[in-house]
Amino acid sequence: MSQWDGKSKGTVLGYKIFVFFIKKTGIKGAYFILYFVASYYFLFLKKSNKSIFYYFKERLGYSYFKSKRMVFMSYYTFGQTIVDKVSISSGMRNKFTYEFDGVEILQKLLREKKGGVLISAHVGNFEIAEHFFGEIDMNFQINLVTTDLEHSAIKKYLETISKKPSIKTILIKDDLSHIFDINAALARNELVCFTGDRYFEGVKSLKEKLLGEEANFPAGPFLIASRLNVPVVFVYVMKDKNMHYHLYTREIPFKHRDEKGLLKAYTESVESILKKYPLQWFNYFDFWGKLGNQ
Repeated sequence: MSQWDGKSKGTVLGYKIFVFFIKKTGIKGAYFILYFVASYYFLFLKKSNKSIFYYFKERLGYSYFKSKRMVFMSYYTFGQTIVDKVSISSGMRNKFTYEFDGVEILQKLLREKKGGVLISAHVGNFEIAEHFFGEIDMNFQINLVTTDLEHSAIKKYLETISKKPSIKTILIKDDLSHIFDINAALARNELVCFTGDRYFEGVKSLKEKLLGEEANFPAGPFLIASRLNVPVVFVYVMKDKNMHYHLYTREIPFKHRDEKGLLKAYTESVESILKKYPLQWFNYFDFWGKLGNQ
């Protein structure tokens, strides 16, 4: 089953080590340390290695040796996004440059005061999106829909060293009360953001092809978005070369109550991003459900 277990890689100690090196050696110094961290992951994290190797070899069609090299580079790139997130959140935003592609869509949503649904994925570095919105000086509010499983000691630690985030959190609850929170946010003309590429055991899912192979996706974001009378926008924050980030925003036309059509548009959108940024696929689990107990 292509489901996530709710556990992300990394420890509080690991984050503290990164923070130490960022403060002592700067961001690029911390990047250098990542070569050792990525080497450890590449050598010892067999389960996630198989999952990400499958992505490069079978889904992108790379050769065996290129896929192996890309597994290492994937860990390194993921580490860079973590260093960047910590650096930007702790006041080093001016060390990075930012590029906006489609930001006028968000500006239009806010002017019209209708609210909207954003759907992203675990690609790139969406967690720094709030800093893009601040860059264009919007009176902006975004609500991230997440689960208790994604709350961790790491997030609590980051809150102690970071500026207060402008992104608010709506927790998914068994009693479905989060639906009221989502509607309340939209009534305040705010934007609600989901990630559409990870689902948990016991949660309704939908099937669709991604990179030529069928996978399971959480039904919730697409059911909710397809039933609300608000625009739906796909948003990604991708790391370019050096310390440059690129915000992609695309409004998606879809039929009312057609969650399957919306999901298909989503997978096609994710594919287009991965063609540009193959190293920034950060789902380190058996996403397509092809590896079994290997």
